[in-house]
Amino acid sequence: MQPKGPIGIFDSGYGGLTILKAIAKQLPDYDYLYLGDNARAPYGNRSYETVYQYTLQAVEWFFRNGCSLVILACNTASAKALRSIQQQNLPANDNKRVLGVIRPTAEIVGNFSHTGHIGVLGTTGTVKSDSYKIEIHKFFPEATVYQQACPMWVPIIENGEQESTGADYFVKEYIDNLLLQSADIDTILLGCTHYPLLMPKIRSYLQNNITIVDQGDIIAKSLEDYLKRHPEMESLCSKNGTKTFFTTDNTDTFNKRGEVFYGNKIESEKAIL
Repeated sequence: MQPKGPIGIFDSGYGGLTILKAIAKQLPDYDYLYLGDNARAPYGNRSYETVYQYTLQAVEWFFRNGCSLVILACNTASAKALRSIQQQNLPANDNKRVLGVIRPTAEIVGNFSHTGHIGVLGTTGTVKSDSYKIEIHKFFPEATVYQQACPMWVPIIENGEQESTGADYFVKEYIDNLLLQSADIDTILLGCTHYPLLMPKIRSYLQNNITIVDQGDIIAKSLEDYLKRHPEMESLCSKNGTKTFFTTDNTDTFNKRGEVFYGNKIESEKAIL
């Protein structure tokens, strides 16, 4: 009988901590194992092949550490690596699953819009993949999706500058570029798990009639639904209410900066992929 283990949560850096926070709030009984590949972050501007290789290494690390279910809490990894890993790297008869954050978000984001004009703010990699356009149109074929890459946002956030006045220039620039594509955009999806940390600045440059959608609660509820629909996977998830944190980079730095994303104190360990 396959032993139980924690649910794995992966991100290229810190952003996935916002997803973990929401998931743990929704599903507090489960054990969670978080890995941030901070040594190689950000993933947003890297090639498909590089993101795939990095993400696969992380997934294999989770499997070695007892996880049967892994969530790619990284939009870039979900866009560039998830499908290949699911199709090429998961044993057909093995109870191991890897899920992403794009499809669950795409399934409901159209419900927030009255005009059918939806904006997506994401990394260069996520935007170039067109993953959100493709997935949103599957569920909301009448919707029009506009995208804007925000290459400076993750570096700003990863360096703790999200509240600085210098960040305002890039926040305003990317939002203005998105809104120039259509005056009818009434819903904007934050297609990167880092971006909620810029929420006050993002909100300040948008009219009140525009809804901002971040992914935390969406992914948490989607995972809860997945576990209900797949009892064979749910039975492999241990329940002691624990959370363990790993980073591929400096643990002291991860602990300090990670607290901003997670909202609580973090004590991490070094991971070797």
